[in-house]
Amino acid sequence: MTSLNALLAEVRACTLCAAHLPHGVRPVLQIHSQARVLIAGQTPGRKVHESGVPFDDASGDRLRAWMGVTREVFYDSKQIAILPMGFCFPGTGKSGDLRPRPECAPAWRDQLLSHLHHLDVTLVVGQYAQAYHINEKRSTLTETVRDWRSCWPTMIPLPHPSPRNNIWLSRNPWFEKELLPMLRRRVSEVLET
Repeated sequence: MTSLNALLAEVRACTLCAAHLPHGVRPVLQIHSQARVLIAGQTPGRKVHESGVPFDDASGDRLRAWMGVTREVFYDSKQIAILPMGFCFPGTGKSGDLRPRPECAPAWRDQLLSHLHHLDVTLVVGQYAQAYHINEKRSTLTETVRDWRSCWPTMIPLPHPSPRNNIWLSRNPWFEKELLPMLRRRVSEVLET
C-alpha cells in the first residue's frame, strides 16, 4: 500500500480533469491516518478554491456550528478528515456550483479511505456523498437525512450547510430539533475518546 504522504503528493499533483475545470486544478482536502471523524462532502466552492482551505466559507461556519466544534478542532487533521467527492472546484452552473467531476472519486477515494484506521463516524454531506457512502437508495436527500437513525452511529447524513439551503432548513425543522443535538453529542464523544 502506498504511504499516505506519497498518496497525498499524487492527489495534489492530479490533473485528470484539468480540461474540465474552468478555474484550474487545486485539490482541497484534509486527511491524517489518526482522524476519528470524516466529513464526506461535495466539492470545494469558489472561496475554498481560492484559499485552499476546506470549508473556509459560510458553509464551513454553519457546519462547524452544527458539529459544535471550533475552527481549531475542525482543522486538526489528526481529529477530522475532510474528503469531498471532487477535490477541485468544478465551476458554477445556472443554480449553483456544478456537480463533482466523475473522475475524482474512482481515482482516489478508496485509496484515501483505506488510510483512515481510526474512523468512528462519517458525516455524509449532500446528495453526491450520500449516493457514494450510503448503500440504501432513497429518492431524495430529505428522505435520506430524515432516515438518519438507520445509519447511526457510524454515518450521519446531512444536507449541505450552504446558505442556499436556508429554505430546506426552514421546511424541515425536525433537522435542528432532532438530528443536530445528536450530531453534536456524537462528534463530542468521538473526539473525546
